Amino acid sequence: MIKPFRLDIPQADLDDLGARLSRTRWPDELPDAEWDYGIPVRRVRELAEHWRTGYDWRRHEAELNRYPQFTTEIDGQNVHFLHVRSADPDALALVLTHGWPGSVVEFLDVIGPLSEQFHLVIPSIPGFGLSGPTRQRGWDVHRVARAWATLMQRLGYHRYGAQGGDWGSAISRALGAVAPDRVVGVHLNYLPTPPPPDGRGEQDLTDPDRERLARIKQFVAQRPGYMVLQATRPQTLAYALTDSPVGQLAWIAEKFTEWTDPRSTVSDDRILTNVMLYWLTGTAGSSARLTRESAFGGPLPCPPPVGVAVFAHDITLPVRPLAERTYSVTHWSEFDRGGHFAALEVPDLFAADVRQFFFDLS
Repeated sequence: MIKPFRLDIPQADLDDLGARLSRTRWPDELPDAEWDYGIPVRRVRELAEHWRTGYDWRRHEAELNRYPQFTTEIDGQNVHFLHVRSADPDALALVLTHGWPGSVVEFLDVIGPLSEQFHLVIPSIPGFGLSGPTRQRGWDVHRVARAWATLMQRLGYHRYGAQGGDWGSAISRALGAVAPDRVVGVHLNYLPTPPPPDGRGEQDLTDPDRERLARIKQFVAQRPGYMVLQATRPQTLAYALTDSPVGQLAWIAEKFTEWTDPRSTVSDDRILTNVMLYWLTGTAGSSARLTRESAFGGPLPCPPPVGVAVFAHDITLPVRPLAERTYSVTHWSEFDRGGHFAALEVPDLFAADVRQFFFDLS
């Protein structure tokens, strides 16, 4: 059963948030720390003060409620999603999947342009935001992909595309493997290309690709602290992030600085709206569990055609010859603007590339 959903946070929850923010216990900081030890206190104070005194949740709640939202139960789990149909009844359906520490908020600025050509389905990953916490072990990217296949079938879509970055990239590729006869193509704005274990073919790469591979090797060898914690101790982490709004804010806001193009103009309000979906739903721990549950033994297979949009300031940049060993890459774009949150940072470039990939497939 699919049920309409409207976001309406009780005022008591907002009052509790304001009280907690006013009682924040701030940590010390070395006078010359800057970003060497993590996100600086001055930046978190700035965001927290705006959150407490200037940010208007009701305005952003209303923005989310402009779009039709629904919930349904799949595999014992609540799934929340936006469903925005195109004026063209024959438009292709497209499922857009966010990542961590993102949410459906990532796609708000591309709903308008993309809904001109696509029926859009924008789910909240189980364990994230408005889908609420997961209740069982085993919610990895493959299980999420199976849930997406069920959702699209339940909505009556028998032919559709998939798009994603971060976890959305893995889920979209897994969806292509789960429903290869229904997924016409998979567009990605983040694609890990791990180095081949035997080093085969590295000598044939161009110098720019060798530079990308060197960065990937460094990332794999020195996994970031957030990833290690979420993959090993998500429950321990959850106590701090669920109890302290500033803790949750710092955990997420750090990534919105480190992983974006320095020239990007993602507003503080957008960041705070994204943080709110974690805070209000208490999904800090359950969203982190996805990292623990999803252990990869190698590249995820994906039979349908794949399109890749590379944004210059992403965490790592994919190496095309390595990607083509696993995927049928029919579209590859390189942009000198944008980073990990491309739909938020450069919605014009993002939407145009998605449209072009699926147009070329038709």
